[in-house]
Amino acid sequence: MTKLLSTIFTLVVASATPFAFAQDAKGDPNAGEKKVAMCIGCHGIKGYQASFPEVYKVPMISGQGAKYIANSLTAYRAGERKHPTMKGIATSLTDQDVADISTYYEAHGKTVGASLPEKASDPTDKVAELLTKGACVSCHGNNFSKPIDPSYPKIAGQHSDYLFVALKSYKTEGVSTWGRTNGVMGGVAKQFTNSELKELAKYVSAQTGELKTVPQSKFR
Repeated sequence: MTKLLSTIFTLVVASATPFAFAQDAKGDPNAGEKKVAMCIGCHGIKGYQASFPEVYKVPMISGQGAKYIANSLTAYRAGERKHPTMKGIATSLTDQDVADISTYYEAHGKTVGASLPEKASDPTDKVAELLTKGACVSCHGNNFSKPIDPSYPKIAGQHSDYLFVALKSYKTEGVSTWGRTNGVMGGVAKQFTNSELKELAKYVSAQTGELKTVPQSKFR
């Protein structure tokens, strides 16, 4: 099973990378800082909660990989990720805007010299079995903060409720306003019950990572 998933991951990376950066736009974090006003209202407030399709904390994106952020925005724009608010925002952005914003948030709030553990803490036997079944480290790395490809997200320390909702979204089909279309993650998520996805989310959320919410003001 793990070998099969690894093969699929390799194929997806090979096919998805050119799409994400079709215009080869090089991001400028200084330009990005001037373009994030629409992001701050949710991602720049600690503890801010979304209410669609259920209540959960919006993801921390400061410190997230630029390529993953760019891929996510592109997916919202293309309808591969369904979310009315995020689609509206992503559709308003040019490829250069996406590159600038993504590069800005990758560097935002990073602490120079900070180090992360090479391996996540030992899980319970039950969680270890779930992690093995999903082959999670195959993409996200042994500590869930050093993905094997920059198009994959850092997930260590991310909000547990967000991770749970995100995982469930890969199981959602036939809903026009919610869900994510991704062959790899869809295949992984559909192996688990929602209760098991919640267990995985809780464990990953408890790990040490680089993600954070940096309070920001629109009036600067």
